[in-house]
Amino acid sequence: MNMKREFTALVKQDNGWWIGWIEEIPGVNSQGQTRQELLANLQSALTEALELNRAESLRAAVKDYAEESILV
Repeated sequence: MNMKREFTALVKQDNGWWIGWIEEIPGVNSQGQTRQELLANLQSALTEALELNRAESLRAAVKDYAEESILV
């Protein structure tokens, strides 16, 4: 299951750097010298976090599980 999802990046400039956070996922944050670099770094960090969370969930489930979609 690989679907596109939309997340919210909170971004601001601070002391010459662009810094940002993904609002919906605690711990996903980054920085960049430009706004574009920051957004690329956030996208990379978010992708990695989601992949790691999925892998951890699959390891915990082991076998005999079902995947269900949940809309909020």
